[in-house]
Amino acid sequence: MQSEQDWQKWLTGLPKCELHLHIDGSLQPERLLKLAKKNSVALPYHSVEEIEAAYDFENLQSFLDLYYLGASVLRDEEDFYHLMRDYLLKCREQNIVHTEIMVEPQTYFPQGVSLQTMLSGFESAIQEARKDWGQSTLLILSFLRHLSEEEALTLLKEVEPYREHFVAIGLASSELGHPPEKFERLYAQAQEQGYRRIAHAGEEGPPAYVWGALDLLKVHRIDHGVRSAEDEKLMQRLAEEQVPLTVCPLSNIRLCVFPEMKQHNLLHLLDAGLCVTVNSDDPAYFGGYLNENFFALHQDLNLTQEQALRLVRNGFNASFLPQAEVQRHLQAVDEYSAAAA
Repeated sequence: MQSEQDWQKWLTGLPKCELHLHIDGSLQPERLLKLAKKNSVALPYHSVEEIEAAYDFENLQSFLDLYYLGASVLRDEEDFYHLMRDYLLKCREQNIVHTEIMVEPQTYFPQGVSLQTMLSGFESAIQEARKDWGQSTLLILSFLRHLSEEEALTLLKEVEPYREHFVAIGLASSELGHPPEKFERLYAQAQEQGYRRIAHAGEEGPPAYVWGALDLLKVHRIDHGVRSAEDEKLMQRLAEEQVPLTVCPLSNIRLCVFPEMKQHNLLHLLDAGLCVTVNSDDPAYFGGYLNENFFALHQDLNLTQEQALRLVRNGFNASFLPQAEVQRHLQAVDEYSAAAA
């Protein structure tokens, strides 16, 4: 029988991709404190330990309050470079060979940060990582759903000069009270402009939000989607159409979607034939990056190597990479699996 250490070593070496990652949510406490000092941003925390003690969230909103406070320390191009660089270095460490990252400009606008400033910092780090170790990265323009659709439409217009930087649009932030139909015009315009489309649905919101994301927003994949299990017809549709779900196990536990990992339904969704993927969401706040999510599934749900391989292959198939690139990555997964057998 394989030891925990050997299983973790095998998983770490496996080529993987990550499809559900908010770049602000990768802001490490050390970097947060350093940038707060640099930019003279007052925080109610004075040490890494104090920040980590605040990670005992009651729900999504209690997390978002801290999340937006953390993001407020990011002010200039260098800050955004370091934010992206720190995450991409983690990708290298964890063998995340491809990542699709959500960036949310509306988070920074209250501090007067421009699109140019944000993207210049991000792109410097992305190009550097691509050159240094071949890191594959795509960006997703993510809108804050607690703000109005008018504000989102304005941002979509403002992003036009930077269109080549984004492969897709997404919808994040508070789910309850902000159903998919609130953003129907936004998604229709984005579709006309050639964006791929994703949306958070079925995390704290009901299965009806997943239906709405599919039928009204015409999304290509669902972020989270774990509450789809409450609707058998929805489960059948997701399985038949192979709509990817970008599930974030540690996030779901930290935000009380499930009381503990042993009760998470990820393997139920996988066994029902859905295209489930594993992701970290906001790793600095939720207790781990991509590998740690897999480790938790192994420890608490007895995730097998075969199941892990299915989840990883699902990730590449659900990505927005050209098909030739998808096949190249799938071949690398197969070769790794065969060599380790």
